[in-house]
Amino acid sequence: MFLTFVSAMIRRFVKDEEAASAIEYAVIATMVAIVVIAFVTPLGDAVKAKFNLILTNLGGTAI
Repeated sequence: MFLTFVSAMIRRFVKDEEAASAIEYAVIATMVAIVVIAFVTPLGDAVKAKFNLILTNLGGTAI
């Protein structure tokens, strides 16, 4: 009885395409997040350096 139930659950899980789609979307979201982090971090450093240069030229102290 239990073995029949388990095998039916496994068959249903293998046929379920929504789980595969959810996993694909999670992988895509992770890849997008990695790309955003990779590009935003250097951009933020460049903007901070530019503001520090402006602040120093105006006679203030850098951040």
